[in-house]
Amino acid sequence: MRSRTYILLLALMLVTSCGEYQKILKSTDYDLKKTRAKEYFDAGKYVKSTELLEQIIPRYRATEEAEDLIWMDAQGYYGMKQYDMAGSVFKSYMEQYGYGKYIEEAYYMSAMCDYNISPRAELDQDNTKTAIEGFTIFISRYPNSSRVEECKKLINDLHERLVEKSYISAKLYYDMNQYKAAVVALSNSLKEYSETKYREEMMFLKLNSLYYYAVKSLAVKQKERYQATLDEYYSFMEEFPKSKYAKDVKKIYQETARVLKIQAPGDVANIQ
Repeated sequence: MRSRTYILLLALMLVTSCGEYQKILKSTDYDLKKTRAKEYFDAGKYVKSTELLEQIIPRYRATEEAEDLIWMDAQGYYGMKQYDMAGSVFKSYMEQYGYGKYIEEAYYMSAMCDYNISPRAELDQDNTKTAIEGFTIFISRYPNSSRVEECKKLINDLHERLVEKSYISAKLYYDMNQYKAAVVALSNSLKEYSETKYREEMMFLKLNSLYYYAVKSLAVKQKERYQATLDEYYSFMEEFPKSKYAKDVKKIYQETARVLKIQAPGDVANIQ
């Protein structure tokens, strides 16, 4: 019986609370809305807070309170993990209050919004690039900030996503047996991210792609393409003389040397 009474009281409180909130939404008392918006924000009720703020901010736009209200609005959306909206409001604050009291925090939070939106490596990385730019600008503007080291770590994390995205995209052409496109994509990725942890694998994939591209070429084109394979072989061996792909590399060289009718040098014999 007590349990049932408790549930009824709870339901009554919820209905009453919702009714009061609806009245505030419909009210023309903007001072009351402002007060309640702050109370809801402090209580972590960001949905109600931002709904009220969206109504009252236009009314207070030319007042001294506008800056605090816009800042509260941005933080409310961030608290709800609505990073698109939060980022938009943070950027709006930065445009309106270039010397505002929250401007340093706004630059950081704007970049954090893009960081939180940045997807896994397989997907489009526009937000990743925007976040890197945002953190870089923050470091440039506030080099003495206590958040500089954190921003640098976040930039490194984001950079790794770009590296992985580049690797995945390039490897996709190889997996689809589109060897010409694979060579171009792998070359571009290796050039842009020369220190990538995938470098050995990508250089091997490029060598293998050149080899298969030569194999599948018309006879009149094969010689120059096998020569390109040979050149890439030497580049690979110079950088990775004890590669885990050694056996496959040796086979590629032997077949390329046979087609080009050249003598296998001693370095090939030493590949284990």
